Amino acid sequence: MTELDIRPALSWPDVEAVFGPHGAHGGCWCLWFRATGAQFRELKGEGARERLRALVDSPGPAPGVLAFLDGEPVGWCAVAPREDHVRLARSSTMKPLDPAEPGVWAVTCFYVVRSGRRKGIPAALLSGAVDYAASCGARAVEGYPIDTDRKLPAAELYYGWRALFDAAGFHEVARRTPTRPIMRRDLRA
Repeated sequence: MTELDIRPALSWPDVEAVFGPHGAHGGCWCLWFRATGAQFRELKGEGARERLRALVDSPGPAPGVLAFLDGEPVGWCAVAPREDHVRLARSSTMKPLDPAEPGVWAVTCFYVVRSGRRKGIPAALLSGAVDYAASCGARAVEGYPIDTDRKLPAAELYYGWRALFDAAGFHEVARRTPTRPIMRRDLRA
């Protein structure tokens, strides 16, 4: 029997165990949404690794949640206040409907190690991300999944996919392109 546990990403060794020595997706270290294009190009690789480490080690909220399968870290989901993801505000596809609305958190990235795939980990990560955001005072959580009938490789599903967000109680609030809805879950009673 396997045991799956979702926890805030507060341990750098656990985050690094998921991302590997060079970072998920070729050195990104899940900073794509947290930096402008110029900043990201400057950070990519070791700079991005150190920036994520600083976020994990900082006293503020964790930059995401981790999935542990039988005690081993196997998955990551980035979740943080929407304003921490500067690239969202600049995106024609994902920009906020109301950028001044307080308390909105964003789920921007999923990554599951190969050994953890096909075990329901993304759904558990999304549920854990919503719970973590709520525990930090979030009023709503948004996501920006892919919505297509085309089969995609795992590397292209880092945003998540529509059915994953539907199953977690999110609903579509906007769609600026055919394959990228903005999904939202209101956490207010």
